[in-house]
Amino acid sequence: MDGKKGLVMLFTGDGKGKTTASLGAAMRAVGHGARVYMIQFMKGRLYGEIAASRRLEGLTIEQHGRDEFVDPKNPDPVDSELALRGWARVLEIVEKENPGMVILDEINVAVAFGLIPEETVAEFIRNRPSHLDLILTGRYAPEGFFALADTVTEMVEIKHHYNAGVEMRKGIEY
Repeated sequence: MDGKKGLVMLFTGDGKGKTTASLGAAMRAVGHGARVYMIQFMKGRLYGEIAASRRLEGLTIEQHGRDEFVDPKNPDPVDSELALRGWARVLEIVEKENPGMVILDEINVAVAFGLIPEETVAEFIRNRPSHLDLILTGRYAPEGFFALADTVTEMVEIKHHYNAGVEMRKGIEY
């Protein structure tokens, strides 16, 4: 974004806030004139960030998933197809749009569930354009991603309102 070496940031763990943290970084980057793309893997619901991004010049969010949970032991073939389409879109964006930042939302889960090969993502991280800031989110980050990242943040759940019976809320969970 500013001519310096791009950073790789990894937000993982079982706590809440991984996607939200990446969106905070996106807001900062857009505020300084960067073009930011977020590719959401395994997500298909209309999340609040989708609606907000339509009002914010410089931030584009695309979803490549269904509004259903993916069975980690037996993913539906359509989930694999959508994830691979999303991955192809990442490569296209980086090649044609020259963004300042790309967020691979839930990429760690897509890799953990076998929808995208770990080495495919690792190779991309190693060979990305030198200026590109890259954020990877999701639980279950592979060990190899820790070594490739410049910053690693693990969100740890201490307490969650789900456990008190509070339902998912618009504007909080989605």
